[in-house]
Amino acid sequence: MSEPFLFLHNYTPMVEQRISINFNARYYKLGEINKDTVQVWFVLHGYGQLAQYFIKKFNSLEARRICVIAPEGLSRFYLEDVNSRSQGGSSRVGATWMTKEDRLTDIENYITYLNLIYQREMAGLKSIPPVTLLGFSQGVATAARWALYGSVDFQRMILWAGILPPDMDFALGKERVKGKEVIQIYGRLDPFINAERLDEMKKLSDQLNIAPKIIEYDGKHEIDERVLGQIN
Repeated sequence: MSEPFLFLHNYTPMVEQRISINFNARYYKLGEINKDTVQVWFVLHGYGQLAQYFIKKFNSLEARRICVIAPEGLSRFYLEDVNSRSQGGSSRVGATWMTKEDRLTDIENYITYLNLIYQREMAGLKSIPPVTLLGFSQGVATAARWALYGSVDFQRMILWAGILPPDMDFALGKERVKGKEVIQIYGRLDPFINAERLDEMKKLSDQLNIAPKIIEYDGKHEIDERVLGQIN
């Protein structure tokens, strides 16, 4: 009988490596930033959405001389699995800001991406219009992290149908959101918003020393254009 192969003493453990790359990414824009612009809104979509469709929810703002900028999550995926697609399902694609896998890298990458969009759009302006950060669903956590860790100068944050990330630096957050207007919006029929989630949001807001203005409406998990019309 031959002897077993014993190569364990030569085993080299796997080591994760990191590399920085140039990365092309897109975003969408309604209107222009010029002397007539009264506000700029950065709108951050939810899980499984694409910026080119999400931004259409804000068409009405352009008539109010508001420039709307919609970045897109850097990871895209098919919304249905391969079996469903092969059996005549949909080939629709969505995007996400992050997953649990290597999440800190995802956060670092999207903050860098959002900072670059902001710098590009504001470059050369003598006077920057008031900036609103709007996050919808998963985009709420993205907007909050950008507000805290990014280089965006904003006056208002709108948190729509989502909650703040519980792992953020609350000491830093208190300074970054001090004096800012914060609005919390959700639909009464939203299946993702319940009493437990609202209570969690209240506790996280208290840790930031903020008392968001709350807007409720009779709707589901969606941007409601009638509610947008109520926001000046």
